[in-house]
Amino acid sequence: MTQLSVFIDADDTLWENNVFFERAFDKFAAYLNHSRMDAREVRAVLDEIEHVNNRIHGYGSANFARNLRQCFDQLTERACCQADIDCIAEIEYELLHHPMELIEGVEETLAYLNERHHLTLCTKGDPNEQRSKLERSGLTGFFHHVEVVKEKDVALYQRLGSSRASAWMVGNSPKSDINPALAAGLSAVYIPHAHTWHLEHEEVPQVHERLFVIDSFSALRNLF
Repeated sequence: MTQLSVFIDADDTLWENNVFFERAFDKFAAYLNHSRMDAREVRAVLDEIEHVNNRIHGYGSANFARNLRQCFDQLTERACCQADIDCIAEIEYELLHHPMELIEGVEETLAYLNERHHLTLCTKGDPNEQRSKLERSGLTGFFHHVEVVKEKDVALYQRLGSSRASAWMVGNSPKSDINPALAAGLSAVYIPHAHTWHLEHEEVPQVHERLFVIDSFSALRNLF
């Protein structure tokens, strides 16, 4: 059996993630309580802030809280007070300490793959936060290597895939996991998630010889 180099995304591939950020935004929008803008319009403003700041500061709970503070300063209809600062600090704390909810079949499937292939956790975000989530998830022992990066792009996958003849990327995000990996020459396994962050949405190729689409993490055992 040929050992493959399999890179696996973390957030919303191994464990639930974006649902907690969506709840955090809902709490923020309710607290802001804008007199003229609904939650959808507030989210559009936050999206513009995130487009700019994510390129500078990256991702994660602390950076999301920074974006919320900037959004609040831009939209608030009152003078900022300590209660406002405390509300966003509480949102950040809750994001950093939410319970880890593994996606169904992940642990058993990683145990299967670990015995057959070289597994690398490949995730973007704050290194300390992502490594903390991995430790709290109980999945650390299944990975031979961990890569926490600021951004997932073609250059990253060219570097990661250069050391082995057969490299694969597995994840839920078309923008970060699938399309750049395919462009770099890797094979990719797309596992759609109902709550993938909307800023990670992109079209994936309808037909591609190196792209496989499956409906669950457990189905990786049928591929590898």
